[in-house]
Amino acid sequence: MLLVNKILPILVLPLGFTLLCMLAGLTFRKRALLWYAALLLWAFSMPLVADGLMRFVEGGTNRLPVSSVRKADAIVVLSGMIRQVEGAPLGEWGDGVDRFEGGIELFKAGKAPVIIFTRGQMPWQPDAVPEGELLTRRALLLGVPKTAIRLTAKVGNTADEAVAAAALLGEKKNIILVTSAFHTRRALLLFEHAGFVVEPFRVDYRVDDTAELTVLRFLPGAEALARSEQALRELLGWIYYSFKFKVAGRS
Repeated sequence: MLLVNKILPILVLPLGFTLLCMLAGLTFRKRALLWYAALLLWAFSMPLVADGLMRFVEGGTNRLPVSSVRKADAIVVLSGMIRQVEGAPLGEWGDGVDRFEGGIELFKAGKAPVIIFTRGQMPWQPDAVPEGELLTRRALLLGVPKTAIRLTAKVGNTADEAVAAAALLGEKKNIILVTSAFHTRRALLLFEHAGFVVEPFRVDYRVDDTAELTVLRFLPGAEALARSEQALRELLGWIYYSFKFKVAGRS
């Protein structure tokens, strides 16, 4: 099921959909489809479009100061920030390192007595160390007491993380959820569905409001296309789970 959830969205995201249009255009000799594919790819490869989509899913560009966060039963830090590289026993940081740093900052500010790391591990990487275990080692090096750290069961996606955290915390349902800003909308939906009262702590913002509008904002690029696809994937995930929970609620 996890593989299906990872693969199916590719067919409707800009790159995959563009390739399907090009294939259809070549097969049926429809030049209009080829032009449509080219324009679609250009549109989603423009920084102007990519940043607009990412800004929408991030919900703004203002990161809350730690002092304004209310106290909770636990701080839950979602996985998705470490690449495991041979020769690096603690792994190397990926783009989401702010998740870890934000969680540590909240804990040291006394916002919760417990910090939870999720043991993220993809089923096609059975030999990889679950990410939460690496984050635990890093947290200990920064002075976080071992007694204050909790680890979930192994998880493969955000839905698994919500269920595993609920099983770990039991009746303690007030949490601070630390994840990337673009991922917060979907994560919040899943954790609230699991019974939590959630205060989101958005980190790892991918866009800001300082970029000036120049001709470069309209030129296509691989990084902009990646941002567009990441934002759209999050929207698709949020729509999917919203629909799934509504249907389940009616049955």
